[in-house]
Amino acid sequence: MLAVPWRLIMSLRACGFIIFRRPCVPKVDNSAIEFLLLQTSYGTNHWTPPKGHVDPGESDLETAFRETKEEAGLDANQLKIIEGFKSELNYVANSKPKTVIYWLAEVKDYNVAIRLCEEHQAYRWLNLEEACKLAQFKDMAATLREGHEFLCSKTP
Repeated sequence: MLAVPWRLIMSLRACGFIIFRRPCVPKVDNSAIEFLLLQTSYGTNHWTPPKGHVDPGESDLETAFRETKEEAGLDANQLKIIEGFKSELNYVANSKPKTVIYWLAEVKDYNVAIRLCEEHQAYRWLNLEEACKLAQFKDMAATLREGHEFLCSKTP
């Protein structure tokens, strides 16, 4: 078999949202931000924000909305995209390079119902430290921390 240089291997591309909620009454409370993580029903049953592979002809943002609807049951009109934050993770999954793009999205209703698909078996709303521990992967934990820091820097 012919060895193919690493840089020539097609990278898998996935997109999703780091979904969060926070109390907004009587004022926005960033100390109480909670992140939504979903537990997969396959493999190592890892915890992750909703995300998935980009379909042909689909934009990255369209993918993030579609996957969030499929995996968590949340429609685009239930989310507020936070302008100015976008994170790209690059790693190897199943012996192939993978790129995942995340945006921040806040649920408009703090008590919104989450409806899981068969790809996931559980979900949890977690504060930053709990989410970082459950996420297991250092790059995912770093992205959660960057998102939290971004939110705290943008809100009075």
